[in-house]
Amino acid sequence: MKKVYKTIATFALSLSIFTGGAMTITPTTTHAATATSSIASNIISTGEHYMHTPYKFGSASGNTRTFDCSSFTQFVFKKYGINLPRTSSAQSHVGKFVPRDQLQPGDLVFFYSPIHHVGIYIGNGKFLSTYGSPGVTISDMNSGWWSNHYATARRVL
Repeated sequence: MKKVYKTIATFALSLSIFTGGAMTITPTTTHAATATSSIASNIISTGEHYMHTPYKFGSASGNTRTFDCSSFTQFVFKKYGINLPRTSSAQSHVGKFVPRDQLQPGDLVFFYSPIHHVGIYIGNGKFLSTYGSPGVTISDMNSGWWSNHYATARRVL
């Protein structure tokens, strides 16, 4: 009978250790999500640092005196080790498709068909991009014009 109790006690202890070990997996997943969220926050903060920088179609990669929409996203993401192609059309094929109702800060949002505008989703229906006279600015993608021209989104983080 003592042997049965020892076996049960050993099994219970093993189960306890196993369960405790399994629970430590969850923080790793949370840590990965937190790291991604932190990178997204840094990307948005860096993008906002360039508010009102003038727009110029065809701005060279790495130039910070002027941006076009895709040189802006390429520059900001590259600061965090994420290499994007040069054009908005090419950028619309990298990463993973994201449905509009599942957008997260840091996702790339694309407009027009065929695609020729890109911005960085910052949350609450807003995105950061550059165009025309405002230069780098924050826009509401749920407003009539932007909403009507929304095409797709990609997650590269």
